[in-house]
Amino acid sequence: MALVEAELPKNAVSKIGAHKFKRQRHEHYVDEAWCSVRLLEEEAFTWPIWDPSCGWGRIGDAASARGGGCISTDLVRRGYGTGGVDFLKTAKMRGGALSIVCNPPFDLSQAFAEHALGLGAEKIAMIALVRRLPAARWLQKTPLSRVWLMSPRPSMPTGTHIRNGGYVGGGTQDFCWLVWTKGWTAPAEMRWLFRDKT
Repeated sequence: MALVEAELPKNAVSKIGAHKFKRQRHEHYVDEAWCSVRLLEEEAFTWPIWDPSCGWGRIGDAASARGGGCISTDLVRRGYGTGGVDFLKTAKMRGGALSIVCNPPFDLSQAFAEHALGLGAEKIAMIALVRRLPAARWLQKTPLSRVWLMSPRPSMPTGTHIRNGGYVGGGTQDFCWLVWTKGWTAPAEMRWLFRDKT
């Protein structure tokens, strides 16, 4: 049975100069649409891709806009894709997808990446917090091919904050896309992913 996204009280947001969001169960933080659009413009993926933490479908929408397909699943039913799918318990790639692109719960980033690699994905792209990279020694043992630093800082508020009409913008955290390519053995490349191409 799929979990259904629960409403949180409106006081789940407090203000301390910038927004501080109360931690959400299942970590539903919504990336700005440009993050996925620009990644799919810069990185080549074989269609369809699989987004196992699809949330409200930012990645699926970006894939559709490029004429590609996206299998969209999530542990929680949020009104987009198929809910009730626990990615970490899946035994094979879904729907013929060869690549995985997602914005996973940040505390499960390592588990998501290692599981995706174990499933044999050809290419994997996941949003990550830049501040966590220096301590992420586990990355050294993976075929990490690129780190895309996103600029300007995207705002990634909780789904509850957005649903309640909260302001979206003025991000205070640095985010990046981590990209793994099956068989990659060279050092990872660092690049900048700008919202505006010019």
